[in-house]
Amino acid sequence: MRYDKTRNILELARALASSAEGLTLDEMCQVTGCERRTVERMRDTIRTVFPQMEELADHPKKRFHIPKGLDGFFQDPTTEELSDLGVVVAELRESGATSRAESLTSLERKIRAAMRHGRRRATETDVEALLRAERIAVQAGPRPTEDPAVLMLLRRGLLEMKLLRFIYHGGSKPGSSRDVVPFGIIFGRMNYLIGADAGTTKPKHWRLDRIEQLECLDDAASPPEDFDLAAFANTAFAYYEGEQENVVLHVLPSGMEDFKNHRFHSSQTVEEHPEGGVIVRFRASGMLELAWHLFTWGNKIEIVEPVSLRQQITTEMRAALAHHEEPLRFTYVLDSKRAS
Repeated sequence: MRYDKTRNILELARALASSAEGLTLDEMCQVTGCERRTVERMRDTIRTVFPQMEELADHPKKRFHIPKGLDGFFQDPTTEELSDLGVVVAELRESGATSRAESLTSLERKIRAAMRHGRRRATETDVEALLRAERIAVQAGPRPTEDPAVLMLLRRGLLEMKLLRFIYHGGSKPGSSRDVVPFGIIFGRMNYLIGADAGTTKPKHWRLDRIEQLECLDDAASPPEDFDLAAFANTAFAYYEGEQENVVLHVLPSGMEDFKNHRFHSSQTVEEHPEGGVIVRFRASGMLELAWHLFTWGNKIEIVEPVSLRQQITTEMRAALAHHEEPLRFTYVLDSKRAS
């Protein structure tokens, strides 16, 4: 218990030093998960250790801030933090996100270089031991490709609000040159530039692995002021565009154990069904990919709405069944030793 209190005080001190505008008491409560009176005592303790802590007026509240940061003793990363960073790097590299993996590797080197020599040597052994003991499970599915040169130009266009020009091997006119206003980038199983054709405002998905001969032009270009990348990313199920539809799913009692830690969509609502299981509701586009996903649930879920989604999943299942009921189309030489 005493250790937890000390850790909370140190974490709060870090938060007060890293926040440029300072924290209110309510925000300190959110950071620590403690009640207001406890946070007030923690603040007073921190003020004793760091008398340079400032009190900033922000009517009707007050903000507190420790200027110029904390010294190296308080800022050194923990073994767990460095290990988690290493795990994330490995996960990105395994998924094909090599550019971001190298970026975080560079950050890790800078963090280690900034640590005091004795502390760094004491930590490195534990970090290496944790990294050997923790591994990322390899997931089946597409591996996104990341060209560092492409990402650099895309980010330049976003930061400088410039028009992009590239050859796009996809869409309705594959291989043609496109002028696109960049809105943002979405990383995932596939990486996409979100942007609109020049002269329009409707955002589209542009797969990064289909972009060639990318240029950042001098023409000014910026997304609409009301565009919200996070909200746009949550309109579709995965990345498929199309008309949004109201989706209603019944997770049956047999599927409740799987659903316990599952989320279909960020906008979903969940309510109990009087006969067992739960009803999940959300609004999204991308019904084809949703149908593919629901296939993995087998008989543990029922599609209530839309009817077209029920029809789509049965059509896909019949096509797959017919395909695999037919004899093999080609001749194969099977190596039983290699399979074992």
